[in-house]
Amino acid sequence: MSLNSEPFILQVSDFVALCNQTLEYAYPSVTIVGELTNLRISKNRWVYFDLKDEFASVKFFGTVYMLPGPLEDGLMIQVRGVPRLHPQYGFSINMQSMSLAGEGSIKRAMALLEAKLRAEGLFADDRKRSLPHPPRSIGLIASSESAAYHDFIKVLKERWGGLDIALADVQVQGEVASSQIVSAIKYFNQQANPPEVLVVTRGGGSADDLATFSNEQVTRAIAASRIPTLVAIGHEIDVSLAELAADQRASTPSNAAELLVPDRRQQLRQLGITQQSLHQSVVNLLQDAQNYIKQTSSQLNQNITQYALDQRQSIIAKRDLLIALGPASALRRGYAILRHGGKVIRSAKALKNGQQFTAELSDGELMARVVDSTLQ
Repeated sequence: MSLNSEPFILQVSDFVALCNQTLEYAYPSVTIVGELTNLRISKNRWVYFDLKDEFASVKFFGTVYMLPGPLEDGLMIQVRGVPRLHPQYGFSINMQSMSLAGEGSIKRAMALLEAKLRAEGLFADDRKRSLPHPPRSIGLIASSESAAYHDFIKVLKERWGGLDIALADVQVQGEVASSQIVSAIKYFNQQANPPEVLVVTRGGGSADDLATFSNEQVTRAIAASRIPTLVAIGHEIDVSLAELAADQRASTPSNAAELLVPDRRQQLRQLGITQQSLHQSVVNLLQDAQNYIKQTSSQLNQNITQYALDQRQSIIAKRDLLIALGPASALRRGYAILRHGGKVIRSAKALKNGQQFTAELSDGELMARVVDSTLQ
């Protein structure tokens, strides 16, 4: 271009379009880390904020659905987005994703979100459900390449085995981890025959590595699961919000397996002890029954013998009484039975003078005749 050439003049809208074409070609997407400032939310949907460092500040625009949780100015944020020059509002970056940067910011954002969700009751003990022990089927959400996954499976099979395990292979850190974990939880919950328990696990790591499991979307998805949940994230000292929202927390992936199923070897030992105890109980019961039968038989024999003796004595007494009261006894004492015509004479009026009768004595009979019948 010569010194006398005409300047290149553009309309404003053309300049905006040219800049956006250049930006789209040169920087289709950028990731920026900075301190959050001027955060504001419009109509519960649109998010406006700036990221700044010591020397500059950049404007950002997005939706509340992209936020990892409650935020406040001063936090260190990492944002991926598309740089654009707006025809009316100037230069800004349209947010595509956001994550916390720096341990301090992560902990502060986690504290803000924890306070919010606790106030909603998501961590309340009365929401916790008991887990089946052992479950017949498990929905496992983990990275198939992680040590946590292999530790969980190894301990589970060593302790029990024979379970139906369905794996949702997800990323457990990084930009897409949250959406993959939420999708996996929804997938298991929407099955016609869902697993009996849902396990979400990963190994330890830095605050940045574990931030996914203190994400609001992940925490709410775990709290909303119709399937009872067991979450084991990191090491024993690491406690994520997802663990607080779960029905049960495990300190490590291996501990999650230990909580889910009993130790088969210990169960077999206990069964052996129980079997011996039952056998001894049966032996004792049989011995007690035999002793009882012997004692009862002896007592019955004594009772029967005594009853027979009592009855014999009673019969003898009754017999003696019958003998004592019988006519033979009276005859032996000097009494006689008078008969006339085979009938017992009961009154002096029954015979007249001159009539014969018999007198039965103890040792025989006499024939007699009425000589004088004196009547009173």
